[in-house]
Amino acid sequence: MAIEITEDAVLGGRLTLRQPRRGHRVGHDAILLAAATEVRTGEHVVELGAGVGAAGLAVAQRVAGVRVTLVEIAPALAALARDNAARNGVADRVQVAVLDVAASDRDFAEGGIEAGTATRVLMNPPFNNAASKNLSPNPKRRLAHAASADTLTHWIDRAASLLAPSGTLTLIWRADGLADVLAMASRGFGRISVLPVYPRPNAAAIRILLRATKASRAPLVVMPGLTLNDTDGRPSMEAETILRDGRTLRWEQD
Repeated sequence: MAIEITEDAVLGGRLTLRQPRRGHRVGHDAILLAAATEVRTGEHVVELGAGVGAAGLAVAQRVAGVRVTLVEIAPALAALARDNAARNGVADRVQVAVLDVAASDRDFAEGGIEAGTATRVLMNPPFNNAASKNLSPNPKRRLAHAASADTLTHWIDRAASLLAPSGTLTLIWRADGLADVLAMASRGFGRISVLPVYPRPNAAAIRILLRATKASRAPLVVMPGLTLNDTDGRPSMEAETILRDGRTLRWEQD
């Protein structure tokens, strides 16, 4: 049976994405992840669990001369990611690899991604409890959202393997899972910065953005947070400049 596809504009129309109508859909998390990934011309960026390519393609479109590799386990989504790269004029700088993040180093090398060659890795791993009764009945959506107990370990270990010395990992995760992220990231990374994301003023954070440097010994820094909406539920000015205008989040310790 053919998958029903929609074509949707994000970043105020700067990026057009074809994606399945049902299952996991591109949302704020992907755009926030892209905004939190600071890159420079000539760098090699790898997105793990890329889906239809939203975050990685936003990075490729924002910075000329950046080479991006999108890693996605689902062949249908990987095909859409390739199509989206072409539709947005960055196919010459974007590679798509159909791989499981937990695959071997040899599998990644055969897919054209050698260990120790990435400048940046960004990722939005599945972060819901796989045992939860509230997971979607849609298998593709469930795969994108549900994590096993060792999911985070596999993903952060893969990032460490792919990154060159002093390379940077950027990820987005549930705020209530911060302790798990810090425990995993601290094994191979340092100079960890955490930026909370709040749904509105005076509310608890719902997401955290984390940036870490491979093999660094610099201490943890907690950054000022990002608030998505004002007290009336309207998008904040800062959120609008990121989600619609494509502004990059600044990590102020730089």
